[in-house]
Amino acid sequence: MQTENQRRETGDDRRTAIAQAARDIIVEKGLEGLRTRDIAARVGINIATLHYHVPSKEALVALVAQSVREEFRAQDTARPRAGKTGIELLRMEFEDALESQEQAPERIAIMAELSERARRDPDIAAIIQPMRSYWHASLAEIFRKGVSDGTLRADIDADAAAKIFIGMIAGWRSRTPDRAQTLSIFAEFERAFIARSPSDTRRTDL
Repeated sequence: MQTENQRRETGDDRRTAIAQAARDIIVEKGLEGLRTRDIAARVGINIATLHYHVPSKEALVALVAQSVREEFRAQDTARPRAGKTGIELLRMEFEDALESQEQAPERIAIMAELSERARRDPDIAAIIQPMRSYWHASLAEIFRKGVSDGTLRADIDADAAAKIFIGMIAGWRSRTPDRAQTLSIFAEFERAFIARSPSDTRRTDL
């Protein structure tokens, strides 16, 4: 007979498998192509079992969003950020974006797909908007810190700069630049906001 912990582990494993199957389908076909029967087939379960774990499409999207959020959170906490200057924190954001691009490009594709759908679907917007708001607030705080410590331009509009950064990353959904292009894009972005001479600080070694 299974213990409570064993049942919980089994349920968590099943939900993880469902989330991964849904993510794969979103990358392949977009949200419009997301079908519960396809997810059930990929996981190897029946529809009734699938609906036990995710009773609605909103619950399924929330599960996918949660899985992406947890990955971004793990990435964010993998390296210490305490004591870093604004420009150092911004460069860490560059490095995180490059890592996602090269090691888990589906994260960006899925977030872009969900964000696009959220514009016309209030249920999905309610799931996705808190994630985007948190990302925006974190980036804006980096720009404000850079202004405060003198490593970024003194006249930066932190909220606008954060939106530009998010737009840059989200724009990679349809055509992700290669590593050399990405480094060039980041270097130009940094030159636009940095307080010091670009020739002294331009990064090409991420």
